[in-house]
Amino acid sequence: MSVEPSVLSPEQAYALWAPGYPAQAHNPVMMAEERAMLASMPADLHGMRVLDAGCGSGRYLLHALRRGARRLIGVDLAPAMLQRAGAELAAHRGDSDIALACGRVTALPLPDAWADLSVCGLVVGHVEDLARALAELCRVTRPGGRLLCSDVHPTGHALGWKRDFKSAGQRYAVRHTPHLYSHWHAACTALGLRIERVHEPMLDPAEIPADAHFDPSALQVPVALAFELRRASEPRRTSP
Repeated sequence: MSVEPSVLSPEQAYALWAPGYPAQAHNPVMMAEERAMLASMPADLHGMRVLDAGCGSGRYLLHALRRGARRLIGVDLAPAMLQRAGAELAAHRGDSDIALACGRVTALPLPDAWADLSVCGLVVGHVEDLARALAELCRVTRPGGRLLCSDVHPTGHALGWKRDFKSAGQRYAVRHTPHLYSHWHAACTALGLRIERVHEPMLDPAEIPADAHFDPSALQVPVALAFELRRASEPRRTSP
């Protein structure tokens, strides 16, 4: 009989997970999510300021560097994950201005309108209040700027999937809150965020390891929600 994993807060989970957490998509769900996110990320980021909120070990910061970004900041709540990101980025930063800061997606340590592009990959499910997280991402993104946000698809939560991992031989899962499309739509409407594109990527069977403990129903449903959002431009002011 399988034993259910202990469910940890994001702070507890990523402190344990960080030492072995890769800086690339390392399972089929992340690979599907990443394809969708990169399809919405501009191919040329030269001259743009890029935020990765919930940067983890730095995978989207690395993608932004490859696309020419030179001013970047990664924010994460887990100091151990920031250490992993720093180690990964050290070999790729070149002359780029990269900062890493400890913080939450609901309280980002950035000034208003700092980012031209804000990325938040597989993070908001760790936050109960989606509207608050999106409001903060909107605040730090300039008017007219873009936000790329993703999460595990709520269908997976309904099917009992968990974001689990092993540490010291024990199995753990990270606490996760499902956010329906209707929740995203309501929050974006209230904030003036325009939903420009929505992806619901499916798994690629070729990416599933032969020895994986795998739920076959996962091939029949989307595994992630990925949003391309745009903050409304400030209204034009006319002279009195």
